[in-house]
Amino acid sequence: MQKIRNIAVIAHVDHGKTTLVDGLLKQSGTFSSHEQVAERAMDSNALEKERGITILSKNTAIRYKEYKINIIDTPGHADFGGEVERVLKMVDGVLLLVDAYEGVMPQTKFVVKKMLGLGKKPIVVINKIDKPSADPERVVDEVFDLFVAMDATEDQLDFPIIYAAARNGVAKLNMTEPDGNFECIFETILSKIPEPEGDKDNPAQAQVFTLDYDNYVGKIGISRIFNGTISKGDNILLAKADGEQVKGRVSKLIGFHGLHRMEIESAEAGDIVAIAGLETVDVGDSIVDPTNPMPLDPMHIEEPTLTVVFSVNDSPLAGTEGKHVTSNKLKDRLEAEMKTNVAMRLEVIGEGKFQVSGRGELQITILAENMRREGYEFGIGRPEVIVKEIEGVKCEPFEHLVIDVPEEFGGTIIERLGKRKAEMKSMLPMGEGFQRIEFEIPARGLIGFRGQFLTDTKGEGVMNHSFLEFRPYSGSVESRQYGALISMENGVALAYSLFNLQDRGTLFVGPQTKVYAGMIIGEHSRSNDLDVNPIKGKQQSNVRSSGADEAIKLVPPRDMNLEKALEWIEDDELLEITPLNIRIRKRYLDPTDRRRYAKK
Repeated sequence: MQKIRNIAVIAHVDHGKTTLVDGLLKQSGTFSSHEQVAERAMDSNALEKERGITILSKNTAIRYKEYKINIIDTPGHADFGGEVERVLKMVDGVLLLVDAYEGVMPQTKFVVKKMLGLGKKPIVVINKIDKPSADPERVVDEVFDLFVAMDATEDQLDFPIIYAAARNGVAKLNMTEPDGNFECIFETILSKIPEPEGDKDNPAQAQVFTLDYDNYVGKIGISRIFNGTISKGDNILLAKADGEQVKGRVSKLIGFHGLHRMEIESAEAGDIVAIAGLETVDVGDSIVDPTNPMPLDPMHIEEPTLTVVFSVNDSPLAGTEGKHVTSNKLKDRLEAEMKTNVAMRLEVIGEGKFQVSGRGELQITILAENMRREGYEFGIGRPEVIVKEIEGVKCEPFEHLVIDVPEEFGGTIIERLGKRKAEMKSMLPMGEGFQRIEFEIPARGLIGFRGQFLTDTKGEGVMNHSFLEFRPYSGSVESRQYGALISMENGVALAYSLFNLQDRGTLFVGPQTKVYAGMIIGEHSRSNDLDVNPIKGKQQSNVRSSGADEAIKLVPPRDMNLEKALEWIEDDELLEITPLNIRIRKRYLDPTDRRRYAKK
């Protein structure tokens, strides 16, 4: 029997999970001395590198002494909560990271609840102890209180604590000790995390928790083997969640070591491997012995709470910037996404219109950003929350919102959130002039709030939220206060006309930008929409007059990236997304159609 330990690294976003995994890979000698390794090596996708966040859970394996330790790095954003939940079923223990200053955050609570519910044993790592404002003792108390509040067992409450600064590769078991390396983490994993249960002599039993795709071998199911041995070339049975059974054969068996994958001949109970050769494999499916099939329980995956409509781009500039513009291409791309992204759903709702449901705005904007980089051109509507009927009552999703703000802005934020139907639950001082306020708020109230929040707190506020539950519908929620400046002409925006328009509000476009009738070029300073002409040039005459040629001073336009634009738009507006530009437009480009729609 191989000596194996399986752990997941869980934490709130930005508490240092991927950096810690980096340190474990380096200090276990997984990389040879001449290998050049990037920072946060596990974040392999271009968007993950740019934003510094983990989007997909990834697994790696290290060798320490004669043990193999399988490590799964998980995302920290609430939008990817589905990934964390699945991963926890595959491991025997977790490393729970908590920031030594921020302490317990909403996502920490979410992952701890899932972990305790599944009966996993935690090792608590208090990370970032090198911060000047760190207060590890307070954070340890917070973690203990959280475990007690979540009904942890005696065994789970007796958790080992490691103090670390993962970026510097430093860890120790006691704050009074001198700084050591990660050896204490490895030793704690070996002594405190239980060995995988299961026996290699039993009939084969494995479960798929993540999917990958390879152009040569097709779908790959990354799975944990619970019992038996699986070898390359074995005949197996795939037991689907709906009870259907499909016969198949293992065409390739792939093992993990560091950042590398290598083909292996066989793997035993307790190991985590990738299995190729099953075209219809899905997350949660069991891979079992055809002579003695014993499928495992299918997984519960969190339901989506938001929907957004992707549509074919039908603006006057359609097809000039993108490579893939037809509804067939769009449909194929969205269907391919659904193959590996389990927390999303897709529905065709009309000619060239596709409704995509997900866990949050971030998840949907990441999909849109990836598609535009691949050369797709499409339109997106405003995100809407999914409303369900539960026992005859109309219900909507509620979120648990935690904000950290400088004390002088607390009043403004409480007032703003009050108008969005939020209910304040607690308010605590955080030291250094900051306070933490917790709310329960309908998910609708959060759409479009982030931009306003950053303005009100002068960029110093931090907000985090995670899904609570469905509750009865709470009536209408205040939305955007200002109207839009809408172009009434097709052409190219000129500096002369933009100069005269900038008193009317904030512009989103600069000179020489292509515009068309019905495109939104800025935010009006009042609550109504205003039709304007951004392409009017200066009238020339052959008479010279003094002061006629004053220099035109333009305020730089507001930079609207995908997230900001998606939060800004209202129900009658769309985003036109192409590989080169993100434009905001009215759903109906003709002003007469808009008035007719508004009356309805």
